[in-house]
Amino acid sequence: MSKTLRIATRKSPLALWQAEEVQRRLGKLNVDTELVKMSTRGDEILDTPLAKIGGKGLFIKELQRGMLEGRADLAVHSMKDVPAEFPEGLHLAVILERENPTDAFVSNQYQSLNDLPAGSRVGTCSLRRQSQIREKYPQLKLLDLRGNVNTRLAKLDNGDFEAIILASAGLIRLGMQDRIKSEISTTSILPACAQGAVGVECLSNDENTNSLLQSLHHTDTASRVFCERSLNARLGGSCQTPIAAYATLNGDQLHLQALIAMPDGSNVLRAEGTDHRDNGVALGHAVADQLFADGAGKIIDHLADLRRDSSS
Repeated sequence: MSKTLRIATRKSPLALWQAEEVQRRLGKLNVDTELVKMSTRGDEILDTPLAKIGGKGLFIKELQRGMLEGRADLAVHSMKDVPAEFPEGLHLAVILERENPTDAFVSNQYQSLNDLPAGSRVGTCSLRRQSQIREKYPQLKLLDLRGNVNTRLAKLDNGDFEAIILASAGLIRLGMQDRIKSEISTTSILPACAQGAVGVECLSNDENTNSLLQSLHHTDTASRVFCERSLNARLGGSCQTPIAAYATLNGDQLHLQALIAMPDGSNVLRAEGTDHRDNGVALGHAVADQLFADGAGKIIDHLADLRRDSSS
């Protein structure tokens, strides 16, 4: 009798959709699965920006602990939440095909960022989004916004904001694409590293689980995501530093655009490069090195100093 694979997941609607999608795909392979729903610190602390309480890694640490303690066989993550390093014994087994990677402009009154009057309240906790909006739209008022997708939409509908910015992929996956007033082009706001991609993590030495997962792997998405993540790792990125990266494939040619910024939008550095898809990690490093050459290190050091000052 085959083993039932236990899938660790957060309890939010979007996390459950992602876990259930992996469950559906494994079900087509006649693999029995069950969901193991867990609470994470990132889900429980909703009154503080993630950058101040440890970053997006808070969403996955409990799931990783569950696998290491034998309570689950695999975990499903939004790849943009996954830190560069994995705990010993765990690894990223597969990456599913990417959904729309853009950011979404969501409003009940306006069609785009360009239409917002001066002083309009825009909700997002993402320093990456905040820095790029502040650079292009300094007249807007950026306010923190935490919670799952439904909670954020409820705050918009309650009149707390004129607009909020969410990932297009999350709204599409939850069947809420009608809430997207407009997709924000990647030339206007560059997405987060791996935005729109879902990854599956499991024990490195679990040969059975690794083998069963392989048919879920999407090679083109993986090439793009690994390139973006290599840049983020080279820069030492976390949600405490505004970093964006977006890779595209044209045949075997991989093109990477990236930026690093001050949260107030006062200094935004951009770089890009192209290489063969087999050299995606090297491309990510090369574009990161361009950013370092242009002064990325000064931004990283300055933000580290600010964090030390605020915690002392």
